[in-house]
Amino acid sequence: MNRHEIALNKIKEGTVIPATPLSLDNNRKFNEKGQRVLMRYFLNAGVGAIATAVHTTQFEIRQPEHNLYEPVLRLVSDEIDKFEKENNTVIAKVAGVCGPIEQAVKEAELAKSLGFDAVLLSPGGLNHMPESYMVERTKAVAAIMPVIGFYLQTAVGGRVFTYNYWEQVCATENVIAIKCASFNRYTTLDVVRAVAMSDRCDEITLYTGNDDNIVIDLLTKFKFEKDGKTVVKSFEGGLLGHWSTWTKKAVEIFEKTKEAKKHDCVPEELLTLAAEVTDSNSAFFDTANGFAGCIAGVHEVLHRQGLMENIYCLNPAETLSPGQKEEIDRVYRMYPHLNDDDFVKAHIEEWRK
Repeated sequence: MNRHEIALNKIKEGTVIPATPLSLDNNRKFNEKGQRVLMRYFLNAGVGAIATAVHTTQFEIRQPEHNLYEPVLRLVSDEIDKFEKENNTVIAKVAGVCGPIEQAVKEAELAKSLGFDAVLLSPGGLNHMPESYMVERTKAVAAIMPVIGFYLQTAVGGRVFTYNYWEQVCATENVIAIKCASFNRYTTLDVVRAVAMSDRCDEITLYTGNDDNIVIDLLTKFKFEKDGKTVVKSFEGGLLGHWSTWTKKAVEIFEKTKEAKKHDCVPEELLTLAAEVTDSNSAFFDTANGFAGCIAGVHEVLHRQGLMENIYCLNPAETLSPGQKEEIDRVYRMYPHLNDDDFVKAHIEEWRK
């Protein structure tokens, strides 16, 4: 297999995919050196893929006054290339794509030209468009690159889709995975069932983006009856903004869930761990304030570890909510076994070179 085929196979098998934040300097300009430090952190933490230009990276990178979409993709691709060469491995490259059909196609073409392996197709900003348009958009992008479908939660610009919509997405050739980040058990089941019932079931890998239910999603085997037979489908990996923090521990937790599922036995400690991870996510993602500080919360954790210069977002108004810093303090105290501060401290100077 060539590099691209190996990368797609890694996505198919299921892996840890952090959604990269955007590093800014103290003048709110793109901090290339800082971005490279972040990339080296993720890569050395043991992830199998990296997603960038996604919600956690801030959709504002596409705005003309920032014009950061291509620079971010180029830098991320470059760091992955270096890591692959030095470690004789393959890390799948996933680029976020959004906007109407014309914009989404243009972004997919750029991502392909920069060596990306797949695109995460965001529905954000298109809630006024009919589902039929969204299906045609998926087909248009899938004609260019492998697509990871995306159920984005309503609190950050997503919408509720019908089951029929997901049936049509699953039927689309070159849709290789679906990230479910609806933060809703009912709509999550819609996606899982649509994939399980699809003739392309074996070609589509489920990724959890449900930051409120990460560990349980990864542990659950979903079973459905089809034509007199039982179809089993599981979330094989995660593509998560939450996994851009404490990433080394995220990789370890992911491996534990894989092992438990393999033996059809879920240890009680993993159920406890699931609640601890959700509680941590609540602090990072600012659920107390409707997710208003979700990106700044991720930045705050990385800043504490020395991985980011500050917690700035491109939008100056986007920052921590009142009480959010104290909530992050709390989960740091309550769950010291979840952070990877020691790992970062041991390696950060080499990442800065």
